[in-house]
Amino acid sequence: MKEKKKTTISDIARATGYSKTTVSFAFNSPSRISVEAREKILSVAKSLDYTPDPMARNFSLGRHKSIGFLLPQSLADSLSNPYTQSVLRGIGIVAEQNDNTLTIIPPVHSSISEAINNATVDGLISMGLWFDPQIRESLRRRKLPLVLIDGADEDGPINLSIDDLSAAYEAMKAVLERGHRKIAIISLPFDAYAQLTPQETKTIVRRRQAGYEKALSEYSMSLSDLTMVSCPATFQDGARVANEFFSSGDYTCIVCMSDVVALGVMDSARAKGMNIPSDISIVGFDGIFSTYSSGLCLTTVVQDAEKKGIMSAELLFKVLDGEEVESHQNFPFEFRIGNTLKEINK
Repeated sequence: MKEKKKTTISDIARATGYSKTTVSFAFNSPSRISVEAREKILSVAKSLDYTPDPMARNFSLGRHKSIGFLLPQSLADSLSNPYTQSVLRGIGIVAEQNDNTLTIIPPVHSSISEAINNATVDGLISMGLWFDPQIRESLRRRKLPLVLIDGADEDGPINLSIDDLSAAYEAMKAVLERGHRKIAIISLPFDAYAQLTPQETKTIVRRRQAGYEKALSEYSMSLSDLTMVSCPATFQDGARVANEFFSSGDYTCIVCMSDVVALGVMDSARAKGMNIPSDISIVGFDGIFSTYSSGLCLTTVVQDAEKKGIMSAELLFKVLDGEEVESHQNFPFEFRIGNTLKEINK
C-alpha cells in the first residue's frame, strides 16, 4: 500500500486561499491574523490531518525550546552519581515548567566544542567545569547563555555555587578538632574538560583544597603533611582508592570531596571488617543521603542538589527572557556532624 503523503503548510494554503505566511501565523502567532482566518485555517488543517512540524515552529519562534546540560563526567558515571541525578532532576523540573526539553551533552574534550556548535539548544548549564579558550570561543560564536554550577571563580557570566572554601574549612577543622592527624583526602578530578587548568584558576577543587589548607594551617600543618589522591566521583572508585589506603597506610580519617566516593570508602571499610568510626572516620561532601546502612549518618557538607538544579535552570530562563541577572549567585550549605567521625586521643 502506497504511503499517504504528509500534509504541508503549502497544502493548507492552497486549500484555504491564504498565503503560507498567514497559515504559519495561525499556528505560531495567532494574534497577527483575524479570528476568522485562524478558525478557517485550523479547520482545514484538521480535515487534512495536518500535524505542525515542531522544528519548523521553533525555527519561526527563534528558539529550539530546549536547554542543554554539560555533564561533569562521562555519561555512565554522571548518571550513577546521586548528586548529579538530583541536579538533573531539578533542571528537568524547570525545563518542563517552561515547555522545554533537556539535552544532555557528555564531556568529551576533543569534541565538546563541536558538540556545543551543533547542539540544538537555547542555553547551557554546566557543573563543576572550567572552560578552556576553545570552548569559550564556541560559546561566544553561538551566543549561548550559560549558567555554571560550581564553576571557576572567574568563569561567567553566571556562577551558582556554595562557599566551597568555607565548607571545606569547616569539614577539615572538625576533623582536626577531634584529634585526627593521620588523614587522607580523596579529591575530585580537577576537571572533566580541561586537562591543564591554570594554577591561578580557582576551580571547585582548588577552592576546597584552599579550605583544607586554611584549617590545617591553624594546627601548624599543610596539605603536604597529608596523603591526597584524586578519583572520579563514583562509588567504585571510592572503594578502590580506600582499598589502596587501607593496605598502604595507618589512617584514622579519610576526607572525601564527594559523598558517593565516601560511600564507596565506607563499603570498602566494612568489607574488610573495619568498624566506622571506631577503626576509621569518614567525612563526605554533598549531603546526598541522610543515613547509610546500619544506621550510619555520614558527616558531610550538605547542599540541596535538586534545589541547586532548579535555581540554575530558573536563572537560565531569566537570561533567555532578557532579564538582568547577577553574575555570582550564592547557594547555602550546612556542615552536618554525623556518626562517622569520632574523637581520638590527641
